[in-house]
Amino acid sequence: MKKYIFLLFVSFTFSVGQSQEITDALRYSQDNLTGTARFRAMGGAFGALGGDLSSINVNPAGSAIFSNNQIATTLSSFNTKNSSSYFGTNTTSSENSFDLNQAGGVFVFKDQNSNNDWKKFSVAINYENTNNFTNSLFSAGTNPTNSVADYFLYYANGVPLNTLENFNYSELNNGEQQAYLGYQGYIINPVDGNNANNTSYTSNVRPGGNYYQENSISSNGYNGKLSFNAATSYKDKLFLGINLNSHFSDYTQSSSIYEDNNNTLDSNDRVNRLQFDNDLHTTGTGFSFQLGAIAKVTNEIRLGLAYDSPTWYRLSDELTQRLVAVSGNIDGELPQDVVDPQITNYYAPYTLQTPSKFTGSFAYIFGKSGLISIDYSIKDYGNTKFKPENDSYFRDLNNYMSTVLNNTGELRIGAEYKIKEWSLRGGYRFEQSPYKNSTTIGDLTGYSGGLGYNFGATKLDLAYSYAQRNSNQGFFNQGFTEGANINTKNNNVTVTLLFEL
Repeated sequence: MKKYIFLLFVSFTFSVGQSQEITDALRYSQDNLTGTARFRAMGGAFGALGGDLSSINVNPAGSAIFSNNQIATTLSSFNTKNSSSYFGTNTTSSENSFDLNQAGGVFVFKDQNSNNDWKKFSVAINYENTNNFTNSLFSAGTNPTNSVADYFLYYANGVPLNTLENFNYSELNNGEQQAYLGYQGYIINPVDGNNANNTSYTSNVRPGGNYYQENSISSNGYNGKLSFNAATSYKDKLFLGINLNSHFSDYTQSSSIYEDNNNTLDSNDRVNRLQFDNDLHTTGTGFSFQLGAIAKVTNEIRLGLAYDSPTWYRLSDELTQRLVAVSGNIDGELPQDVVDPQITNYYAPYTLQTPSKFTGSFAYIFGKSGLISIDYSIKDYGNTKFKPENDSYFRDLNNYMSTVLNNTGELRIGAEYKIKEWSLRGGYRFEQSPYKNSTTIGDLTGYSGGLGYNFGATKLDLAYSYAQRNSNQGFFNQGFTEGANINTKNNNVTVTLLFEL
């Protein structure tokens, strides 16, 4: 058994082989409860209310509800706790972060001409972190049957041995690179090592099952949205608005899977343990637009309707990989095999189109004492698409997503009660799973509450929100598809300072 260390200098390669997966699509397609403290405290149910800077992200007509110019900024503390169960072993991991997640302002222009039915025009600009990617996940347990070697076998079978022996990592597409790592790390062996055209491989991991495995994932980054808004009101009864949105994304993920076993040794060299590391960095920008209307049916009843276009992202991925394996036989353990290309794969930029969304809203206003608001949204995740669609890999992935992803509904309910300068708030949120099986990613349930104090021209709002959902996603999408049962709980504390001008 030899020790391999490849390319002892950092280099780069541009690849046309894709590495995108369905998890990448959902990362940018799912909504989150973000924004101002008042918005969060009321569960984000603002589609028929308006009057809050974050409300324009639900219904852009909401900026025409404002009576005065206003600016606001928001700070949030995020805590994510993941509880994992993998073949009977329970583990937990937690991550905390803090950021300035919202800042914006709205400016209201009123027409003093009593003969003009278009009473008001407003413009707003608002920035929000629509997703905080800071997270960590750790799963561990003893798998009774399947080894991580199955991942490398999946990609190797069908690849000629000559390719894995005579080509460099940088010259291969993504699938061939996975096979290359497994072969050069002695994780897999060719069935016929004397045949350069051999395309069949077997595992070199010690047989017998009971493989102890650990999977660690750490992520960081954000998804931001800058909205340029315009809205108007007709007779103070009908409010119409539009948003033009610019999106920014920066996502980093480091994953590491480890496996070992103490199965019986013989005279053959067999893998005792391995560690496979992957580092992914995705950056990009996007564009979307929103249209909305709010109707004041009576002084108490308001109805809202909004349309969110797809977001068209232009994304670029960078991937680095490293594999370490240790083998042994009845005579003892051998030096470790290290396959470290020290190459960053730069994949060709691609487009991701997220699904559009429709939101219908109802609100009842109890004079100046309080209100209750309900939003219901519909989104078909099966319409998520990678482009260019004439690319065979993207075409197959899009077809797969249309088969397994679902047309979902999301319910948000919010309430507010005012006691002099104080405001008490509460909210509820339920979002259906984007998967038809409701298991890969489960339904989301969230609760929130908060309070606000009105100093006059200045307001201070505080909110706490909680959400939880279950999931079971494989460590890999192909070959070795074992996954842990994960329960994720998000706890957020948000403070907003608001000034009326």
